[in-house]
Amino acid sequence: MDARSQESIVTVHRTGIGNRLLAALPPADLGLLTPYFQKVSFEPDAVLVRSGDELDPVYFPHSGAIAFMLDMPNGQTVATTLMGREGALASFSVLGPSLSSVTAVARVAGTASLISAAKFRAAYAQSAAIRNVVQLHARALLLQLQHVAACNALHRVDGRMARWLLQLHDRVPDDLLPVTQEALAQLLGVRRTTVTLTMSKLRKAGAVPSDRRGFVEIDRARLERVACDCYALMQRKIDRMYCQELSAPQPTLAPFRESASVASGGAG
Repeated sequence: MDARSQESIVTVHRTGIGNRLLAALPPADLGLLTPYFQKVSFEPDAVLVRSGDELDPVYFPHSGAIAFMLDMPNGQTVATTLMGREGALASFSVLGPSLSSVTAVARVAGTASLISAAKFRAAYAQSAAIRNVVQLHARALLLQLQHVAACNALHRVDGRMARWLLQLHDRVPDDLLPVTQEALAQLLGVRRTTVTLTMSKLRKAGAVPSDRRGFVEIDRARLERVACDCYALMQRKIDRMYCQELSAPQPTLAPFRESASVASGGAG
């Protein structure tokens, strides 16, 4: 973890199980992890993992929003996915020591439980339930990556910005989103001037009543009408996946005997 990240993270001593993956684990399986958790908070723009860093530790967010940013050779960055309490940052470390292909940046402040990759791999090997939630999370990330790639290729900037704002709103319990135009430019992979012009369009449509001083106020219903079809389609698929598989009873503490079908790459 780099100096900037360490300065941006403050230890939190008490927090409930707000992470959706952890909440789905039976008590015995969760017990393989909890003795090794450290509770932390992260501020906006905190870099949790840099591209090229080893995937260690593993973060289970309880709140906030983390963007996976792809760094291009010309210095530009573009977001590939967004993660909140439904996911786990660096969960792919279960495949063994590996380097991140993206930079994970906090876009909205939040809290998380973190655990070393080595301790997480040990628990993963012992628990079928932990393996199940990691594989579910990997499939959800892959689905989001596929939709974002198609959306970036086919849809206009205003529809794409509405999609990102809705995804942020899903992870923030308020209609006032703590996000700057600079952060939106990085999410979209466009210039700041493009964000300003697009924001003006959204205001005229009533989807964004105001944006100033680092906050964007949204009208959810109108923003959904402006957003491209990708948002509703993607969220419907992911919600169905989580509801069906996390609610199903899972075997506990079954030893790991063969390779798991977990998608590789990224910082997921």
